[in-house]
Amino acid sequence: MAINKVGKDIPDVFVQQYGIYEGELAHIDDYKEAVRNIHPVKPRDKKMLNSIREAIEKTGLKDGMTISFHHHFREGDFVINMVMDEIAKMGIKNLSIAPSSIANVHEPLIGHIKKGVVTHITSSGLRDKVGAAISEGIMENPVVIRSHGGRARAIVRGDIHIDVAFLGAPSSDEYGNVNGSAGRTTCGSLGYAMVDAKYADKVVVITDSLMPYPNTPISIPQTDVDYVVVVDAIGDPAGIAKGATRFTKNPKELLIAEYASKVITNSPYYKEGFSFQTGTGGASLAVSRFLKDAMIEDGIKASFALGGITNAMVELLEEGLVGKIMDVQGFDHPSAISLAKNANHYEIDAIMYASPLSKGSVINQLDTAILSALEIDTDFNVNVITGSDGIIRGASGGHSDTSAACKMCLVISPLIRGRIPTIVDTVNTVVTPGSSVDVVVTEVGIAINPERKDLIEHFRMLDVPQFTIKQLKDIAYSIVGAPDPIEYGDKVVALIEYRDGTIIDVVKNV
Repeated sequence: MAINKVGKDIPDVFVQQYGIYEGELAHIDDYKEAVRNIHPVKPRDKKMLNSIREAIEKTGLKDGMTISFHHHFREGDFVINMVMDEIAKMGIKNLSIAPSSIANVHEPLIGHIKKGVVTHITSSGLRDKVGAAISEGIMENPVVIRSHGGRARAIVRGDIHIDVAFLGAPSSDEYGNVNGSAGRTTCGSLGYAMVDAKYADKVVVITDSLMPYPNTPISIPQTDVDYVVVVDAIGDPAGIAKGATRFTKNPKELLIAEYASKVITNSPYYKEGFSFQTGTGGASLAVSRFLKDAMIEDGIKASFALGGITNAMVELLEEGLVGKIMDVQGFDHPSAISLAKNANHYEIDAIMYASPLSKGSVINQLDTAILSALEIDTDFNVNVITGSDGIIRGASGGHSDTSAACKMCLVISPLIRGRIPTIVDTVNTVVTPGSSVDVVVTEVGIAINPERKDLIEHFRMLDVPQFTIKQLKDIAYSIVGAPDPIEYGDKVVALIEYRDGTIIDVVKNV
């Protein structure tokens, strides 16, 4: 065992393979970019194929290879299940899958794991039944959880080599020019899929909306695509926005949002041309509304907004309160439409968004970010992966990326969720180290990281209740009591990679 910088024991076998987390910038080193194998398309060659099965055959997919998917359709995705079912019918086994995230809708993966079709997984997150099955130990090999920036880094550096990428495309022409803002299943930005298309040996585009050549604007170009397959449906558009654009009337969430907005608007970063990223939950969207009112009253405009984009951001752009939107993923139909019609709404890939090994990600230019949490501990470490029962049910997303890079990171959370405290002595699973978190915001008040002495001094007269993080924990425990320790087994079921590729924590079976 080795103990990393956040005090977590990491088994030697994983230390040797990945290294251990030693700090936010400890392993940001020079590297050689990955290479891919390319099969040139000659004049008069056709890319159009008749079925997913034919595409699998043409790519030469065989046992032991790695395939990838993107998650821009979220809970509306049909592509992963469609492709995996066909692969299983063909008898191909022992595959590694590297989707950018796994949703509830992908429950059929459990059957493919049990039958040996899938033996390795790397992803940003695992939801509900898939996460529960992994937590029970159904896989021999641990799942590797990577942040969005960490996944991009892993692909570019060659830590993940994708043999075949199967990419759902809202629209494509017969030569593989793809975008996400036209077609029957629009999802907006294809920022995560763009990385797979650029580095995979073979790329299969699966679409339900074939467009005349050339299909513009182009998110994924024909030069990155080997084959195109047309199917009846690649997803359910209603599932893309499921749970993402919930406007809250919950008094607790509104109070959290009000406090977070006050922190931002009274911070040293709130000035003409500031930049920000908010989340998509109820409290986060409410922060956007409070910010909007403050910006109008103060006559201040933001230079850009970043991240997963919703209609709330589009409204700020169209009302002139935000100069530009930098969009790696859309969460609703209005954001997809805006990407097509607004010249200042820009699509970026995951490398440009958050890779720690790029020549400068957009998050490095970010003033403030509002992020959520399942748990926060008294060292400001954040858990967004495992629930209070220890079961994997969340996603790393861009949490550790954005918090490390922005000038001021706010983590917002109710003090208690159900009858479970969210501020605890020690989080079940560290995803984001406390050194990246500047302010914790709850409905009771805020706690500023003691390492940010500048913010403590700056907010001395702020009209928001202020506590130490231990005081917030004590208040939570006084209401619901200290949580019972979780009984874990000895099997490591998931590795939590920090964005630089080292291991920040491990998850054991429940």
